[in-house]
Amino acid sequence: MDKIDRLLLKSTQDGIPIVPKPFLEISKEIGIPEDEVITRLESLVKNGVIRRFGASIGHRSIGITANAMCTWNVPDERVEEVGAIMAGFPEVTHCYERPRFPGWKYNLFTMVHAYSREECEKIAREISSATGIKDYGILFSEKEFKKTGVRL
Repeated sequence: MDKIDRLLLKSTQDGIPIVPKPFLEISKEIGIPEDEVITRLESLVKNGVIRRFGASIGHRSIGITANAMCTWNVPDERVEEVGAIMAGFPEVTHCYERPRFPGWKYNLFTMVHAYSREECEKIAREISSATGIKDYGILFSEKEFKKTGVRL
């Protein structure tokens, strides 16, 4: 990475401008042509410096206020199969395998977002039905303290 790449990362780490030509705005800010902004961003993604370049919606601001971490006790030999099914639900934004610990039997975790706690519970029941996993818990978010990406 050179100085321009660092400037580019700093100028995009909090999001790109919500305008018809966001990369043109960025190019004016850091003093390079718009096509170079795009080429450099593509290169940073290709080389793994930027893992993901995407959009994020402030779900609370549009009314999606029920957020639940569903914890699942999945037989180890079924984790891949069950994880793929769970990740296929559109309401699931994150699906992770984690190690079990003494006193904590859950090894698969899904984050579900919905408009109400009841809807989260319904989605968890649907996931349970689709996978055959009956041993699960639901942890609801109470407050969001931080939501930002990695900073340079």
